[in-house]
Order: sequence, then structure tokens, then C-alpha cells
Amino acid sequence: MAVFPPHPECRPALIAGASSGIGAATAVALAKAGCPVALGARRLSHCQDLSAKITADGGQAVALNLDVCNDSSVATFVSAASEALGEPEVLVCSAGDIEISDAHDFAPADFAAQVNVHLNGVQRLVAHVVPGMIDRQRGDVVIVSSDVVRVPRPRMSAYVTAKHGVEGLARAMQQELEGTGVRVGLVRPGPTLTGMGSTWDHAELSSLLDEWSRWGLTRHWHLLDPSNVAGAVLAMISAPRGSHLTLIEVEPEGPVSS
Repeated sequence: MAVFPPHPECRPALIAGASSGIGAATAVALAKAGCPVALGARRLSHCQDLSAKITADGGQAVALNLDVCNDSSVATFVSAASEALGEPEVLVCSAGDIEISDAHDFAPADFAAQVNVHLNGVQRLVAHVVPGMIDRQRGDVVIVSSDVVRVPRPRMSAYVTAKHGVEGLARAMQQELEGTGVRVGLVRPGPTLTGMGSTWDHAELSSLLDEWSRWGLTRHWHLLDPSNVAGAVLAMISAPRGSHLTLIEVEPEGPVSS
């Protein structure tokens, strides 16, 4: 494993869910800004490919296995990342996937699995990273949520539930950590072009879109690029000391009328 020398201008960043989508785009954005980045995900080969690209472009990156649903995996990830890059000053929580089903049709174990990755997974990371940030009196925790908290979407009940929970966790942490030097912020994106939902078959996707249309949730079909969300994460951690961006909402811009 590569070990990079510390740099006083750099803020080592841990990124959960870095194998694709928002997590991968965030890793690229933070690396370009000078942060050494630890890329964590279950798909280690994807992280390794991204790490090689970041390094080739002049950044610092290390790829590590991470399963946010496993406490031992989280502990190993944080320890290895700290050894390679230095003590983390930034934690970005963007791991997750989406399963679609009506709430009454969800197998309880599948529903619980969604909550485990999107909510419990964040708390596992926080438990292993934030105490050290408190000791050093500096840190930024950015949790990627979703606009389903503001406007729930049918057939995504487990995801909606988990995102409501993680926003509650963030709000409580903001109160608990005030005065410690550790900031917690939420980035709440709207529909984004990522790998989430790529395993849904055509019938499932068609049914889902029909339901969204029925509830007036499809004003237009433009999607955010993951880099749009990554820009919000970078803005949040770049806020000068003394200020605290607690929530950034990012929505796709509608088509311009001719």
C-alpha cells in the first residue's frame, strides 16, 4: 500500500461508496482540490481503477475494501486509510443502493438491509471516525441524503425511511458536536444519473415512472450528473472555519424554454 507524506495544506478524506456515481465523482473533485482520498467500497476493483486514474492525474488516492454493513470492515478501512494518508479530516458517506417495492410487499429482511446500508452504515463510519476528529478539534462529515426526504416517492419506502433516518441522525449530531470543531452537513440531491437502479428490469422501471407521474413527481426528465453533487460536497467542506453549511439541496435544472 502506498503511504503518502503528510502535507499541511491537504485534508485527508475518506469516501464511502467511491466505486461509482456520486462517491466516485466526489473522490475526483476532492483529489483535484488537493485532498488525499481513501476510496472505499465493496467493489474494490472499481476503486483501484479510479485510484490509478486519480494518481495519474497528479492526485493522491488509495483504494480499500469497505462494507459499511460490517463493523470489522469499517474499522479496517478507517485504520488502513489513516495509515496511508494521515488522520482523516473529511468523511463523505455516500454508500448505498435502492430496492423498489411497495412497503407491504417488502420482505422484512430486505427492508432492514436498506436501512442497514443507508442509515446504520453511516453511524458505523461516524463511530470510527468522529471521536478522532473531536480530539483534533477539526473535521467535516458530509452525508449524502436525497430529496425523497422532502418529497417522498412511492415504491421506494425502505430508501425513503432510511434517508429520513439519516437526516435525523445528522441533525442530532449537529447539536451534539457544536463547539467541538467538527461540522456535519447534509447534501440532498434530486434525481441523479448513477448506477442505482441499473439492475431494475424494464417492467419495474416503467411501473415506477408511471407511479411518479401519477403523483406529479416528474416535472421534467433532466438528471443531475454526479459531478454536480460532488461540487456541493466540495463547497460544504471548503466553507471557512466559523461557518457551517448544514444543508445543500441540488436539483437538476429544467429544460430552457425556447
